[in-house]
Amino acid sequence: MYELPSLPYAPDALAPHISERTISFHYGKHHQGYVDKLNAAVEDSDLEDKSLEDIIHAAKERSDQGLFNNAAQVWNHNFFWNSMSPDETSPSDALSAALDDAFGGVAGFNDAFKAAATGQFGSGWAWLVAGKNGLEVKSTSDADLPLAHGERALICCDVWEHAYYLDYQNARPDFVDVFLDKLINWDFASKNLEG
Repeated sequence: MYELPSLPYAPDALAPHISERTISFHYGKHHQGYVDKLNAAVEDSDLEDKSLEDIIHAAKERSDQGLFNNAAQVWNHNFFWNSMSPDETSPSDALSAALDDAFGGVAGFNDAFKAAATGQFGSGWAWLVAGKNGLEVKSTSDADLPLAHGERALICCDVWEHAYYLDYQNARPDFVDVFLDKLINWDFASKNLEG
């Protein structure tokens, strides 16, 4: 059975940018709900002891959208919490060089990422991925994720309303600005680039 992983920081550590109240609902209710539904879906099945990644791929192959959604949302949220840090971080030399090549630097990345995050219609995610042609910014709808498309995620931002509504109401651009300016965990992105 899958368990809700511990947050990589205290529930109030991202305040004032993301409140403890938002974390309590987003992590404690939404993320926990995906874990519970995933466990119910794989119990007593051939997927019960498989990794999240294996379940995501199997669900896609079987066109089992319900299983895919819950497994992918567990994976996405695990990744999202690690994509943020209460401490200021900086890209590694390798990531800085890759950001320069792809976007002309961090400022160009921020512009592309904000456009993807705010331009995503409805629920979804914004991602920095390492693809075949270097770094790319992408957005995905609902539970979709780069892993399902053979890409390696480096960082992500949750743009479902439950990620920001209690703190920012309908101002998704403000939330994305705070994510990029105050919370992004470049150490995590740098480690993901290294593989």
